[in-house]
Amino acid sequence: MLSLQKILVLHVLACLGRLTHVIAIIHGEKAPENSMQYMASVQNNNGQHVCGGFLITEEFVVSAANCDDSSLTHVVLGNHNLKNGNHQKIRIENKIIHENYQHVGLGNDIMLIKLSKKAHLRHGVQPIKFQPAEINLKENQVCQVAGWGKTETDDDDKPADELMVVAVDVSVSGVTSKWPPWSPPILRSLPPHIY
Repeated sequence: MLSLQKILVLHVLACLGRLTHVIAIIHGEKAPENSMQYMASVQNNNGQHVCGGFLITEEFVVSAANCDDSSLTHVVLGNHNLKNGNHQKIRIENKIIHENYQHVGLGNDIMLIKLSKKAHLRHGVQPIKFQPAEINLKENQVCQVAGWGKTETDDDDKPADELMVVAVDVSVSGVTSKWPPWSPPILRSLPPHIY
């Protein structure tokens, strides 16, 4: 079940929205150290966390399309705590947004980020492990959502510095069970177990 939870992170990132570039991990708890070594912080030119994502290969990170703006410049990997300096900071080379994305509430909220160089895989930095292309999701199946977002609904709540995780129910209506759900030409460089 845990590996299914990890793959469902992809779907949840693609479907959940956020306001003013802050993801909410409402009622989240601190993720166990090194439990989600694929998590990435997508940051702006001021070094501020904008959105979460996850490493799928040494060269690609997946995030939400609604995070895209011109200020995104780099991805930080290997950081459970954003105030910790022990991480890899890699510039963004290219961003590919789902061709049918229009608005966060309308679906297709997914973005592929190509890194300017390969991530150095080591303890603390590993790509997410994918399940076979065809998976059977059931209504209200539980998965995990992780990130550095707000943990309370209070407007004064600040985003978390430490990686947080929360269990959520998944709605499977309209879900595609094959990754990726679209085919930009850049995906030809991905390994066949992902594409």
